[in-house]
Amino acid sequence: MTHEPLTRDRVAEARRIVVKVGSSSISGENVGQIAPLVDALASSHERGAEVVLVSSGAIATGMPYLRLDARPDDLATQQAAASVGQNILIYRYQESLRRFGIVAGQVLLTAGDLENDTHRLNAQRAMERLLGLRIMPIVNENDTVATHEIRFGDNDRLAAMVAELIGADLLVLLSDVDALYTRPPHLEGAEPIPHVAYGDELAGVEIGSIGRAGVGTGGAETKVSAARIAAASGTGVLVTATSLVADALTGARVGTWFEPAAR
Repeated sequence: MTHEPLTRDRVAEARRIVVKVGSSSISGENVGQIAPLVDALASSHERGAEVVLVSSGAIATGMPYLRLDARPDDLATQQAAASVGQNILIYRYQESLRRFGIVAGQVLLTAGDLENDTHRLNAQRAMERLLGLRIMPIVNENDTVATHEIRFGDNDRLAAMVAELIGADLLVLLSDVDALYTRPPHLEGAEPIPHVAYGDELAGVEIGSIGRAGVGTGGAETKVSAARIAAASGTGVLVTATSLVADALTGARVGTWFEPAAR
């Protein structure tokens, strides 16, 4: 890892990377995006980078197996769907990673794990050991045991906290939108924002709070909030679309770059 903050020009040189993907990008009709996502992660792994994937999707993946047409509202059914879906989700990732000889390690966290000093240290030690063994950690919120009161709320925030936990130099937040826009991108006059300086409050920018799909919980608002958490800890952040992840990790000028604070 470098001690100097990562610049956009050096994204392709990042040594420790956290990539977050949302439910709508890898479940349902988009399950086919897992393979190209894994291709991009494997490419970074094979050049020597340490890569952590934070993946939503346990509940969305489990829904069809519980014969659910919509995301359940009650906590017990969400937990049941997550229990089934997490198993299937990890299997799908491992099957895709096998093409590259990469082994995944499942890491399930609750908000309490990163707020309690002892649990946080344990999580950090486990992650460091996995990375040292060249295992790819796949992190998700432990939806099966998390309660409404102790949830991260969305995996963008979880990804930012994981990036901080392991001292990542790059965090890539993926969704179905290619960048942060000056207003919701479906509205007239919306313009992509290529760069956000550290400390920029984004005055005048209209940030929507809801994603396009009905299975996720994180929209642009959560992306910006998470990006600020990670940037404050010295991690450069790129917000872009799942379909552009390969371009993002190889340094192409895609998405919105959040400049990190000096470490």
